[in-house]
Amino acid sequence: MANSKFEYVKQFEQMQNLLPNTYIVVRIDGKGFHKFTKYYDFQKPNDEQGLKLMSFSACIVMETFPDIQIAYGQSDEFSFVLKKDSELYCRRSDKIATCICSTFTSIYTLNFEKFMKKPLKFPYVPIFDARCVCYPDLQNIRDYLSWRQVDCHINNLYNTCFWGLVQKGMNKQEAEKTLAGTNAGDKNELLFSKLQKNYNNEPEIFKKGTTIIRHPTNERINLKVELDVDSKEQQKLNKKQKKKFKYKELNQQELNQLPNQQKEDLQVQEFYLDIIKDNFWIENKTYILL
Repeated sequence: MANSKFEYVKQFEQMQNLLPNTYIVVRIDGKGFHKFTKYYDFQKPNDEQGLKLMSFSACIVMETFPDIQIAYGQSDEFSFVLKKDSELYCRRSDKIATCICSTFTSIYTLNFEKFMKKPLKFPYVPIFDARCVCYPDLQNIRDYLSWRQVDCHINNLYNTCFWGLVQKGMNKQEAEKTLAGTNAGDKNELLFSKLQKNYNNEPEIFKKGTTIIRHPTNERINLKVELDVDSKEQQKLNKKQKKKFKYKELNQQELNQLPNQQKEDLQVQEFYLDIIKDNFWIENKTYILL
């Protein structure tokens, strides 16, 4: 920035640097998505293509920002967890939130017609807000993500009942009255008795949301594993053939023993599973929140 007599105005800028040695969670949330989804006629209670568009956008964000180690999304929100020692944008809260949010919004907007088969029209355009929150340890992160997944389950169970009743002929006020004061057991019974639905058979993406991590795939990780070649055979290979390797399939134990440079060959992948119980964290501890 060129020096001038006007440069003093820069002193009014306030930069908020996030606490060091803490996990940073950036949560983005759709603004006015009730009207937005109504205008574009999203399916109720869940629009699978709409959810896939959210997940696709989140995957691109993770590929753009390597410091993000895990992301979780449901409905019109997504949370991105940055590693503890991240120095992204010198841990400036405004830069981190705006860059991640604007990247997500751009990808969502550019790919909307591809997923939803409808062009966007002004003023009905997607808008997301974002916030940064710091958490000191892994247990806080697990509790945060558990909170979001429980929220997904509660909302989805209610919405599945509500829209099921509306689609059966009730108006919205009647459906709300029918569900008032009901617990999870009551809602499951209502689904089964009145709507002939078993909630357990609903798609996992609806019930559990989408978890995104970097995870090895057999195809990619195999390219990093070279079997020992007999020295006599090796001598017979010409220079071109020396570049060709023999590979093997890896089991989980062998995968955990790979050297660091091979573990880094990970691919962003989506999962629809329980992240509240320990199993997920035990099985994937090699790849997330190290």
